[in-house]
Amino acid sequence: MNRTLTTASRRKKIILLIVLLALVPGAIFLGLGSRNHFRSLPYLGKREAIVPGDTSYFTVPPFNFIDEEGRPFTDKDAAGKIIIADFFFTRCTSICPRMGLQMQQLQLKLEGPRYRDVLFLSHTVDPEHDTPEVLKAYAQRLHADPARWKFLTGNAADIYRQGNLGYLLSAGADPTAAEQFVHSPQFVLVDKQRHIRGMYDGTSTDAMRELATDLKLLLYEDEQRPRGNANSR
Repeated sequence: MNRTLTTASRRKKIILLIVLLALVPGAIFLGLGSRNHFRSLPYLGKREAIVPGDTSYFTVPPFNFIDEEGRPFTDKDAAGKIIIADFFFTRCTSICPRMGLQMQQLQLKLEGPRYRDVLFLSHTVDPEHDTPEVLKAYAQRLHADPARWKFLTGNAADIYRQGNLGYLLSAGADPTAAEQFVHSPQFVLVDKQRHIRGMYDGTSTDAMRELATDLKLLLYEDEQRPRGNANSR
């Protein structure tokens, strides 16, 4: 009798163990899948509460520069685009060559109809030397697609202010400091509503993989956004 009960008890334990072994990995998989599927990117920069439950997020300010073709390029030309922005100069021999190659690889990786709304903006911080002609030659060396990757120049103070305060690369309390030279390895991810959603080390391959993953999350977020709320937040 006792032997029969012991055998039955063992069987129940074995069955329970099998069930747990089957359910736990599935639960973990579903949990990870849900976290990745619904994870939302942060909003960087100062935010303000307009009314309870409604928040205004920092937006990249309007800009007016010149592209590698010598044509004006403004924020209106980037309307409806997700932006990946960086700051460099063609005579740089430290971090810029690496950043250029990383951006080139991103351009190649993010091809196809799904990425038609992704725009790369590289701003020179040496506009006195980096004329449109110099930028065009630099772009050609990187095999940049002129429809998707723009190289921008303009007034030095305007470029520095846009980098330091507009893209939050080195914002400070002193407004005059915002017009000083900016040299950052960061790539800045900006959504279609001009909110900054991420910053990534442009010299790091791991960071570039993270950027590509976050961009896909941002595209998914945009696809799920009600069309009537295209300018929300």
